[in-house]
Amino acid sequence: MEETQAGRATGLSRRSVLIGIAGAGAVAGVLIWRRIPPNYQGGKLSVSDAHAVALDGSVLLIDIRTPKEWRQTGVGEGAQPLDMRRNDFVDALSRLSGGDTHQPIALICARGVRSARLSRRLTDAGFTSIIDVPEGMLGSGAGPGWLATGLPVNPWTGEQV
Repeated sequence: MEETQAGRATGLSRRSVLIGIAGAGAVAGVLIWRRIPPNYQGGKLSVSDAHAVALDGSVLLIDIRTPKEWRQTGVGEGAQPLDMRRNDFVDALSRLSGGDTHQPIALICARGVRSARLSRRLTDAGFTSIIDVPEGMLGSGAGPGWLATGLPVNPWTGEQV
């Protein structure tokens, strides 16, 4: 009887508490799902390999993060900053690759989630050599990431390609 009166005094019913717990669980599930990269069946590179092939020019390395992220960490040496949220992203990427949909293009983001999703979308759009860098700049289950590996970064100049 005392518990019931205490619950009424605070305005909480058992049903309200259960609905709150279920809602919190659903929100947590969505947040966790957004951090799990999809399974991308195409090529993958470690950050060290991505850096090496970007510098030798055999792969076009695209940093698809946002300007805010570039300001915070810089852009990996050899990478081209191109915000994936741009309306003209595919056109800008095509310009960078000289219109060659067969050119090897590696994508890097913060933790490999956005790069895997975008790799799938670009492959579906006709690009034939999209490579994911699943470690990302900050690290993921795939590895420590660009920054923790100690690879060089350049300050973002305020421009993207």
